[in-house]
Amino acid sequence: MAVMVGNHAPDFKGTAVVGGISGGLNPDNAFKDIALGDFAGKWVVLFFYPLDFTFVCPTEIAEFGRAYEDFRDLDAEVIGVSTDSKHSHLAWRRQEEKLKDLPFMLLADNTKAVARAYGVLKEETGYALRGTFIIDPDGVLQYMVVHNEDVGRSIAETRRVLEALQTGELCPCNWQKGESTLSNAPAETEA
Repeated sequence: MAVMVGNHAPDFKGTAVVGGISGGLNPDNAFKDIALGDFAGKWVVLFFYPLDFTFVCPTEIAEFGRAYEDFRDLDAEVIGVSTDSKHSHLAWRRQEEKLKDLPFMLLADNTKAVARAYGVLKEETGYALRGTFIIDPDGVLQYMVVHNEDVGRSIAETRRVLEALQTGELCPCNWQKGESTLSNAPAETEA
């Protein structure tokens, strides 16, 4: 069955790298097994990126890190995923200055099961396309966007969509937090 907005998000489980490197992160405390069910009752922003040790990926991952507290304030957990191993994630975070104190988890999907379940696995290369998924507190997929590996995503747009979804209202094009929704905007009268 294809991944579809309005359906339950595909379950996932695996090992993630957690915590900041500069705080003494080592293989003894760097890894944590996680599953989608661990985040029941919270919003989840699950994003896939192609590979560790690349050029575009650290720019968007670092930007998610800078915006992490904004997502936490929205009761959302951010989880990055690639088809690399947990050891690759740890080595990359140790080497890449921008990622050393990353405040969210990077899930290892070296079996490619999670990328395949979410429909973002590029079979001919064995890595994921850039996919962003917003899952509501009931585990229902509310948003998804997938694009090629050459262009980084907009973290601000992901946050804007999450804020709009959380209103539970009809939100017009380019709606921003604090603006009227279509559901509560004053009725227009015809002249």
